[in-house]
Amino acid sequence: MLRRLFTLATLGLACSGSFAQDTSLSAHLVPGKGWEPAATGFTFTDGLCTDAAGNLYFTDVKAGEGIYKIDAETGAVSLAVKDLPGISGLQIGPDGRFYACHNREKRIIAFPISGGDVQVLASDVKCNDLVVTQRGFIYFTETPTKSIHVITPEGKHRVAAEGQVNRPNGITVSPDEQTLVVSDHGGLHVWAFQIQPNGDLTAGAPFMTMRPAIGKEEALGDGATTEAEGRFFVTTEIGIQMFDPAGRLSGVIDKPTPESKVVSVEFAGKDHHTLFVAAGDSIYRRPMQTAGYFR
Repeated sequence: MLRRLFTLATLGLACSGSFAQDTSLSAHLVPGKGWEPAATGFTFTDGLCTDAAGNLYFTDVKAGEGIYKIDAETGAVSLAVKDLPGISGLQIGPDGRFYACHNREKRIIAFPISGGDVQVLASDVKCNDLVVTQRGFIYFTETPTKSIHVITPEGKHRVAAEGQVNRPNGITVSPDEQTLVVSDHGGLHVWAFQIQPNGDLTAGAPFMTMRPAIGKEEALGDGATTEAEGRFFVTTEIGIQMFDPAGRLSGVIDKPTPESKVVSVEFAGKDHHTLFVAAGDSIYRRPMQTAGYFR
């Protein structure tokens, strides 16, 4: 059974030390195993997401044709969906369709995983990244306007939070889907919000503190994903930072190469035990002793 993430109602207890310290990052890495290339030859990879079988999907925001796939069994790379360039955020929803931030066209869209008719869910939005809950709520970040939007299962679109996160970027949810987590590309914190039954967001607060590069005042928080036991993995300037369910930093996974810029992270592969990261022109992977949370 998945551990339930501490909600903001218990945040004060978590910070006061009432809960035992979670395991360190080293307990989740596979000894002797590091990063290795999974897909190369692209321009700017992004939008990592996975399906139930562990296949990884990604985009090449600047020069790609659509949605690319890394097969969970063979590792083969293929073009899964054509003629949809410029997607920055991607996820498979509970109905089995792709949901995407079609950043180039300033819209949120949904379409079959094999390609086909595109449904426009929101237009004229400066979308960055998104997450879809099991109940069918779509949350997406709009970085320039400092806002987080929601599209309800009935198709109603509204701003759910505004002005709290300086540059909202990566977005994910806790395993119990009661907490929405958003990284700040323009600060040091990863924010958490309580998800209400109607999709509203309340009690927004800086829940995790990211470690910046030496001499920097911003950690450049970017892509985010959730591990099955409620830990969060967030890409930053110095690497992928792991936080325990109480919001404490457990460690930082080095970037695949010192010069790479990591922007998206996801668990995929067999049983979702492989961590993938989008780093510039390539996708890298490394085995983990922990599994990702698949909605």
